[in-house]
Amino acid sequence: MNKHLKLVVNNSQLNEKSNYFFEKEELKIILDLYAKMVSNGSWKDYGLKISSKQVAFSVFKNSSENAVYNICKNFKPVNKNLKYLITDTKGTVLKNSYLLENLLKKTNWKKL
Repeated sequence: MNKHLKLVVNNSQLNEKSNYFFEKEELKIILDLYAKMVSNGSWKDYGLKISSKQVAFSVFKNSSENAVYNICKNFKPVNKNLKYLITDTKGTVLKNSYLLENLLKKTNWKKL
């Protein structure tokens, strides 16, 4: 038996570093939008970037290109409106909000 394995029954007791990702509801909102955009032919692929400051859901129009948009969650935003961001390939903030659902629903993806 391996002495280094540990069974975690209640993951609420894990340390704070485990919170550095999208929560289940946030990921559901993003994946619902992604499915809608793939079905109408606007988006082709996605990727995830994770760092200690933020996590980003990157959207691609073609698999061989750079990401067109990044839907980001900042873990320690300077102000509450910078918690969720939509950025372009250069990192320029296109839209921001403190509520992910409002940010994604109010974004006109065709004009962005």
